[in-house]
Amino acid sequence: MPDLFDTSPPDGSPPPTPVRPLADRIRPARMGDVIGQDRVLGPDGPLGSMLAGGSLSSLILWGPPGVGKTTIARLLADETDLAFVQISAIFTGVPDLRKVFDSARLRRQQGRGTLLFVDEIHRFNKAQQDSFLPHMEDGTILLVGATTENPSFELNAALMSRAQVIVLERLSLADLERLAQRAEKELGRKLPLTAPAREALLEMADGDGRAALNLIEQVAAWKTDGPVDQQAMAQRLMRRAAKYDKSGDEHFNLISALHKSVRGSDPDAALYWFGRMLEGGEDPRYLARRIARMAIEDIGLADPAAARHCLDAWAMYERLGSPEGELALAQAVIYLALAPKSNAGYVAYKAARAEARRTGSLMPPAHILNAPTKMMKEQGYGAGYAYDHDAEDAFSGQSYFPDGMKRPVLYTPVERGFERELKKRLDWFVSQRLKRGG
Repeated sequence: MPDLFDTSPPDGSPPPTPVRPLADRIRPARMGDVIGQDRVLGPDGPLGSMLAGGSLSSLILWGPPGVGKTTIARLLADETDLAFVQISAIFTGVPDLRKVFDSARLRRQQGRGTLLFVDEIHRFNKAQQDSFLPHMEDGTILLVGATTENPSFELNAALMSRAQVIVLERLSLADLERLAQRAEKELGRKLPLTAPAREALLEMADGDGRAALNLIEQVAAWKTDGPVDQQAMAQRLMRRAAKYDKSGDEHFNLISALHKSVRGSDPDAALYWFGRMLEGGEDPRYLARRIARMAIEDIGLADPAAARHCLDAWAMYERLGSPEGELALAQAVIYLALAPKSNAGYVAYKAARAEARRTGSLMPPAHILNAPTKMMKEQGYGAGYAYDHDAEDAFSGQSYFPDGMKRPVLYTPVERGFERELKKRLDWFVSQRLKRGG
């Protein structure tokens, strides 16, 4: 009976050698060939300086996918004559780590060091991260970890104190074009694309060199009679999803960008980041909640209608659902970006909480305490209280802070929007309070 899983040719000749992926075939052989990371690899960059001085330390390479983290780690091992050992935090457990450390220790006894490259190091738990420390300290390994997540959030302090964080940047369109030219040289032919289609192809990679090479490899295999235009290319290729992790670093980066664009009164930028989050699959309800927060934190009483506008947009989304409801949220973003800004209420709230923590044991003054019993009246509760509605302008000017406490100034309205009117009222009350002895 024939073997259904036998893939050898019927004539008995050996099977063809699999073609190596393009990304592997053009992997840089020396540090000077790495594209897009001149800031850290140049003579004045941190890695360039380390290599020039011959004093490489343990490193954490932090950056988005496809920017050369693995390649740089390999080349660091080559340039320092260290054995290169690669593991992934996803597939490696504590028993595996012990074997790696034992091998590195034996290698060291034989006179050679080990550069241990740990991909996705942020996926190791605290105990696993701690297991690296003694071997880093005694020189058994030189650790190079790679992560797409913020190390200050994902790695423990002990590991961070023993390794230098190197930030790698996403590749620019110019970097990706250089990568495409290198790929064409390896393939021995130009990509069958028009100039606009070529630019659109590189934009689809979204700064990820590996993704760019995978797309280039697909395009290079097409059988065409002439250059393919942008529309035809889009039909043949699935558009790559934008990089976005709803629970990771990119999530916080984008909501920060949205919030600061609103605070900076830039409706176009705010809408852009709002759109980026929606395109990445963000829950519109999360955005609705954050937009409402912006209204009370950054607009406040400069435009009291802003918070109401956000709540109405949120309710509209709940009524309409997607995709129509997102338009109501987008309009709230525009409204907030163009509204007068004041964080005076936010600042006053935080100052009040701080003052309350400092003086939290002081009693209210006796004259503003109710006296429901005879004993409380005898102790002076309520004595001397001035009923404001009986006073001139319905304002008595009495003090409502604890006796002996220096009166703090917590709320300082700005000269913008409706808060300009509130400032006038506050200034009048302050002046009258001084006149009336409060």
